[in-house]
Amino acid sequence: MWFDSHCHLTSLRGDPDGDLAGEAVEAATANRVTRLLTVGCTVADSAQVIATAARFDNVWATAGVHPHDASDGIDGLAELLTKPGVVAVGECGLDYYYDHSPRDVQADMFVRQIELAHRTRLSLVIHTRDAWVDTFEILDSEGMPERTIFHCFTGGPDEAVAAVERGAYVSFSGIVTFGSADDVRAAALATPADRILVETDSPYLAPVPYRGKANQPAHVAVVGGFLAELRGVGIDEFASLTTANTIAALALEPARADAAAG
Repeated sequence: MWFDSHCHLTSLRGDPDGDLAGEAVEAATANRVTRLLTVGCTVADSAQVIATAARFDNVWATAGVHPHDASDGIDGLAELLTKPGVVAVGECGLDYYYDHSPRDVQADMFVRQIELAHRTRLSLVIHTRDAWVDTFEILDSEGMPERTIFHCFTGGPDEAVAAVERGAYVSFSGIVTFGSADDVRAAALATPADRILVETDSPYLAPVPYRGKANQPAHVAVVGGFLAELRGVGIDEFASLTTANTIAALALEPARADAAAG
């Protein structure tokens, strides 16, 4: 059984009058994806994410502010982190590819969310793109939270090793299946077995052969199957491994996580 360690159930595409989250969770379960983490990108979105996760026994939530939205601030985020089912702060970090928010504001909001992770002892989910040096400098200055996930990893093996050396988990999305993603595949091979996670980041970044279409949590089985073959391990073994890693990365109670998966 698979664990999608990062998806966006509040951003799924389809019939606006339909139950997109319910349909996605049902389709995921049918594809042996039995646990999901749905992720917040703004304070308002995080509130919706928490409400969506509360509908399902096998879905957990984060609350955070994406670097794209850093200019909106994080007022109200601390209160959301106390809600049932919230297991992580984020996604937060730095994105110098788009620079939708000024870099100094991104850095400030990133620091403040790292502080929240320390204060609440929740896991931290990091988004970083074209900003590795500054990301590591901030984490080294503020102290890496005990459980930290680099989501949708886009670096190479050097960045993966640097993340793991600091105690982080490294999560791979459908990007690893793209023909141009040699560095990401090298990073996946360089990541130790006890630190690797799988995700969809749905509805974004659908893996090959679904690239260009809306992604969904069910496709984490495609990402995981690709990584299992890349690393030369059995699919069932890799599914069990990455699920156990995600449970550890989010500090979930194994018994509850198993019960939620049915």
